[in-house]
Parts: sequence; structure tokens; C-alpha cells
Amino acid sequence: MCKKAILLIKEVFGLSNESELNQLAQKLPEWLEASRSVTSQGRPASYIPELGHAPADALGITVMDGSGRVVTSGDCGLRFTMQSISKVFTLILALMDRGEEGVFQKVGMEPTGDDFNSMLKLELVEPGKPFNPLINAGAIAVSSLIHGATPAEKTERILAFFRELADDASLTYNEAVYRSESSTAHRNRSLAYFLKDNQVLTEADEVEEILDVYFKHCSIEVTCRHVARMALVLAMNGTDPLTGRTLIPRRYVQIAKTFMVSCGMYNASGEFAIRVGLPAKSGVSGGIMTLVPGRYGIGVIGPALNDKGNSIAGVHLLQALSVHFDWSMF
Repeated sequence: MCKKAILLIKEVFGLSNESELNQLAQKLPEWLEASRSVTSQGRPASYIPELGHAPADALGITVMDGSGRVVTSGDCGLRFTMQSISKVFTLILALMDRGEEGVFQKVGMEPTGDDFNSMLKLELVEPGKPFNPLINAGAIAVSSLIHGATPAEKTERILAFFRELADDASLTYNEAVYRSESSTAHRNRSLAYFLKDNQVLTEADEVEEILDVYFKHCSIEVTCRHVARMALVLAMNGTDPLTGRTLIPRRYVQIAKTFMVSCGMYNASGEFAIRVGLPAKSGVSGGIMTLVPGRYGIGVIGPALNDKGNSIAGVHLLQALSVHFDWSMF
């Protein structure tokens, strides 16, 4: 894309968002503190021991628009691991590597109605493949589809892709969280062996090697700004508005955003769609990635989780913002 076109895009976004961003900058600290008050109703994830150390009362947000302007509030500099947010981008990378047919031979396109780490339908519903790529079983299957001769090569390709989207060449995974996940991942190992038995993972797929890739991309460490920057590319249908470069084919962004709406907030995805009305993906570290199509990328961190595994204060804050600014897609 030529420089003139990039400048035109920035001018259009500047005109459409300036007033709203100014209001957001003025009011966001007040709204954030109101949402912080609900953190006492949740608690950080403890089944991955390293995540249990996160500050339960933390809450931060970054909003980035198509001209690169940023509005932040709260604990937005707190570093956290992507956890299930990473599944959106490994899905996209697998689509870029294998195409739709190659991916959807291994995973379905439907919500499950079950917990994100459930193995129930792998046994009860033919053909025994994961219902979608955003549950654990689906993300493990997707991890097997990333091109690379070794787990290290797959992980490096994932990191390179995430670094490009986040515009940070130093992005990497948190070794302590990775070790904590790996050492306590009994359910995920069970899921992977179910996938192997159901021939979703092939004879050539080594379970521990695929899980190593999966644990590492879940353990990639970010801030709200990284997540907002990555979400901004999705908001602009795969084009980075700050450089004009197309990083993801539009079709694959459409697929990812559809899954975010239908499956991205675990078993609260329908409620989130009604109350907030935006594509979103949460992670059990307390992160939430969401976007306002054509306008903003948003990253949130709030480690205290509700009973569905979503940031209790983060959801509260996003609902308040969506209602006030009428952001819902629906």
C-alpha cells in the first residue's frame, strides 16, 4: 500500500475516533476503578500454579486506534501470559499453513457447551474430533498443523508471527509459566492421547512434542499494549493500519472473528455477545483481547476470574464501555 493511501487511512480514522478517544481518555480511569471493585468476587487461576501468584486486584486496559493513538488506564503495564488468547493466532497461522480444508479436517466449527478442557465429546460424538479450535483439544490439534520439522521450529514460527503482529521483536514465552503448565497438564495430556487414539493426531505426531508447542504458545508473555496491537490487525481485517502491510488474509480473519464471537469467552460466549457484542478471546491468566471492527484493538488484564474462567473485572469494564459507546456489532 502506498504512503498516500496509508496517510488517507490515518486521516479517516482520526476524524472518526478523535472525539470518542478524548472522552475515553477522560472517563476511563473512573470506569476502570468502578470495575476494579468487583475483583474481590473472583480469584486468579490456581490449577496452573504459576498463575496463582498474579495480583488479584489488578486491572488494566489499552485501547489502540487505526492511527496508532493509544488510551490506557490502570495496571496496563502488568505482564501476563496469553494462555487461550494465543489460540486465535495459532488457528490463523495453521490456516495460512494448511488452508481451510486442512484445518477443518481436524477440528470442527461449533461451540461445545462444555468446559474448555472437557474430553466428553471426544468420546461420545463421532468422528471424535474437537468441536472448535478455541477449546484445549482443538488448540492442541491446531498446534500439530503448524509447519515445522521440530517442536522448536514450530515454536519459532509462532513467535515470529506473534512478534510481527505485536510489533515487538523481543516477544517470547515465560519459562516459569511454561514449566508450571507442563508439569501439571494431566488433563491436556489425556486430551492429546484421546486425539491420538481418534486419529486426529497422526502416528507421526508425538504427543509430548505437540504439547510442548502448545504449552509454549500459551505461555507467551505480553502486556495489554501487545494484545491491543494484535487485535488492531484483526479489527482492520488483517491489514496493519500503521504500516499498510497485509499480515493475514481477510478470509482467515473472518473465520477467527467468528470463532471469537461464538466460542471465545468459554461457556459465557453467548452472554458476552449479548452484553458486550464484540469478538473477544479470554485467557485464564485474566487477559481479554477484543476489538471494535474497523476502529479499535483492545487488550485487558484482570487476573481475578469468574466461574467461567473469564476476568470478572475485565468483562465488567468492557460491558460498561460497549454500552456507553454503543460498540456492539449486533
